[in-house]
Amino acid sequence: MSDRLNVLKTYKLYVGGKFPRSESGRVYEVTDSNGKWLANAPLSSRKDARDAVVAARKAFGAWSGATAYNRGQVLYRVAEMLEGRRDQFTREVADAEGLSKSKAAAVVDATIDRWVWYAGWTDKIAQVVGGGNPVAGPFFNLSSPEPTGVVAVLAPQESSFLGLVSVLAPVIATGNTAIVVASEKSPLPALSLAEVLATSDVPGGVVNVLSGRTAEIATPLAAHQDVNAIDLAGADEVLAKELEIAAADNLKRVLRPQPVDYAETPGTDRMTAFLETKTVWHPTGSLGASGSSY
Repeated sequence: MSDRLNVLKTYKLYVGGKFPRSESGRVYEVTDSNGKWLANAPLSSRKDARDAVVAARKAFGAWSGATAYNRGQVLYRVAEMLEGRRDQFTREVADAEGLSKSKAAAVVDATIDRWVWYAGWTDKIAQVVGGGNPVAGPFFNLSSPEPTGVVAVLAPQESSFLGLVSVLAPVIATGNTAIVVASEKSPLPALSLAEVLATSDVPGGVVNVLSGRTAEIATPLAAHQDVNAIDLAGADEVLAKELEIAAADNLKRVLRPQPVDYAETPGTDRMTAFLETKTVWHPTGSLGASGSSY
């Protein structure tokens, strides 16, 4: 029986619902925890980052305008698709993070559950962070959350799948669109997630996935005038400071890197970090303290 060469997968970026190669034509080698070559991944350029911002902005209107219940249905569909590709993601997480098959399977299960968790929050977060405010006068005063806009997300470097979903899902669950910079060392789970998103009900441009050198991709995103917020989860201390300074130019919301145990059930912090609050005043119809009305 003759030996055969495995057909290694060619990974691509995910921008605007399509799978382009990097504009630069560059790739880099991705290896497992033992140094074994797994595949070539695209090495994104500044132009790829700008293209992703354009795609995210184009998708924002329809995604933010969809009902929260509909967004929950779409996210739940992604979880269904992830469940169907559980074995593939188990292999990729095991290779990326040097885990045994059983531990990698547990990480994948937790990741799918995390996606479902955020899917369930889409039509509930408004009740938690919004509502009626007591005011002195014959008015209704109502506060409601709205998505910030286009959010750049630097995925955690070490937690290539659970960490990735833990920072991505809350961004899109609340109606934002995202540009994800995958883990530089272990990008394959993120690039495979893009294939799941493309074959589920997530509209093109809602999530855009870039791989490559984190600093090279994140720098133009932090300075981009059409990016409204940035999550620095995957940046080291030096890079985070540089990006925070660049983000200040257009007053981006910045979520600084912080120690996180992604295995723990998250709170609502990452959802509220990328929400704006709109407050509306409306007369109640009462003319005075007597309670008479017109």
